[in-house]
Amino acid sequence: MPARSRLAPFLALAIVAAACTSLVHVVFLIKENRSFDHLFGRFPGVDGARVANDRGTIRPLTPAEDQRAHDLTHCYACAVAAVNGGRMDGFNQSEPDDTWAFTQFRPDQMPNYWHWAERNVLFDRFFASAMGPSFPNHLYSIAATSGGALDNPVQAPEALRRQQEQGLAKSWGCDIAEPGAYVEILDPEGELVKVDPCFDFLTVGDLLNAKGIPWAYYAATNTQLGYIWSAYAAIRRYREDPAMWDRFIRPVDDLIRDIRADRLPSVTWVTPRFELSEHPEYNFCHGENWSTQVIDAIMESPMWEDTAIFLTWDDYGGFYDHVPPKRIDPFGFGIRVPLLVISPYAKDGAVSHEEGEFSSVLRFIEDNW
Repeated sequence: MPARSRLAPFLALAIVAAACTSLVHVVFLIKENRSFDHLFGRFPGVDGARVANDRGTIRPLTPAEDQRAHDLTHCYACAVAAVNGGRMDGFNQSEPDDTWAFTQFRPDQMPNYWHWAERNVLFDRFFASAMGPSFPNHLYSIAATSGGALDNPVQAPEALRRQQEQGLAKSWGCDIAEPGAYVEILDPEGELVKVDPCFDFLTVGDLLNAKGIPWAYYAATNTQLGYIWSAYAAIRRYREDPAMWDRFIRPVDDLIRDIRADRLPSVTWVTPRFELSEHPEYNFCHGENWSTQVIDAIMESPMWEDTAIFLTWDDYGGFYDHVPPKRIDPFGFGIRVPLLVISPYAKDGAVSHEEGEFSSVLRFIEDNW
């Protein structure tokens, strides 16, 4: 394992003892920008909250809306301020935050997610790997490290406009719009350094390759919104080698067809197109419906009997959560997010209080193979 392997064995508790010899497929499905309390704070048996602490003022978590016009603040510094030394009272950092950060979905607003939680395993001590936003956390989901990245990459608006005029989507990886693009990393000496968002560190895909275990990463293509979450676009040997890219990186629009054709490899990562990700400004219900189509396709296929699906959200998205994340290094943990383990082997209707983060799923993959 590249990095935080010591944290991972908790996931075995979600699967019956036979799973490590019976599982043939793992699917790691990553949605966008929701905290645990925002989605599952009302679920029976969890460490959840129905009210929030807003700098000493207790506020109810009011019903969430399916669609909102604004994203919420959730940069690295924003997450540190939200945690506020463990007080978890600093989420109100902008006008949209004041309106939307203190909201919570009710069971009837997300019936399928609730249904799977009632019949599988829901983890209430699962955290984003990194404080802050998507880019570092998606890197953790493939490599147990962000290469030092703290925040999303920065690119010049004019360069981005020219890229869009060519029919290409926004990228956060090796093919980011130039000139002027960079991401800040914390180097081994503790200094902030601006570098290209194109890395060479080891990933779990490389470990699977070394063992001859097939895998694939499904993501939006470079002409679709959501390509920013295609984490292997930030790994040089994949993005800059057409043969490697074509072999391992698949269009997410092919996912359901490939499931039905029994084409999923042993290990599969999935990130959606932006419109289906549940990220503001898009509709949460549409995103849940897409997740349902994916999971139903797996459940209706022959692969279901030997599969475990790990469904999580990449970061808290600015939404309130009351559980302080443990500080294990300068990067994280980040703020708590939900994890559902959906499998024929999952303990029916269990809530797990064991601690984990995205690297834990990678350790489970490593241990299983």
